[in-house]
Amino acid sequence: MDDSRSTTDFHLVDMALHAEGEGCPGTGPRPERSDPVELPEGALVTLCIVFRLGRDVDGLAYTETRVRDGTVEAAQETQLGGFRAGGPYEIHLQPERLPMGHAAIGAYEVHGVFTDRHRRPLASAYRRYRIVPAPEPGQRHGQGAGQGHAERAGSKSSAV
Repeated sequence: MDDSRSTTDFHLVDMALHAEGEGCPGTGPRPERSDPVELPEGALVTLCIVFRLGRDVDGLAYTETRVRDGTVEAAQETQLGGFRAGGPYEIHLQPERLPMGHAAIGAYEVHGVFTDRHRRPLASAYRRYRIVPAPEPGQRHGQGAGQGHAERAGSKSSAV
């Protein structure tokens, strides 16, 4: 693979956090959500990533850093694999249970970076969400789990 090629051949089509029971939307139109989106504490969420490639990419990885009140809460790298030019490719990361309890309530920022096997950045993404108290049993939560798409994050992405 020629190391002098442009790294702008990675196009992040969509990136969304989905609550339990929701599917990835793929490339179709979706309703706009407020920013930051509110998610109930303890919700089970899955990050869905849709992208296209202008060239083959080996060792594609996604690394995200979660920040709350200026402090890094978590950092995680996920190996996605090798992909041929084309797409769109749709990847579902492992489901994750949001934290529960008073200490978990608040706003979070997530900074993500896509890299190739040489750790060269291909694209970056940014999203925000707010964990709110879970609704009481029998009550509906307007923007939480099960109420449509939990989060659209691709609107603030950029190629590096």
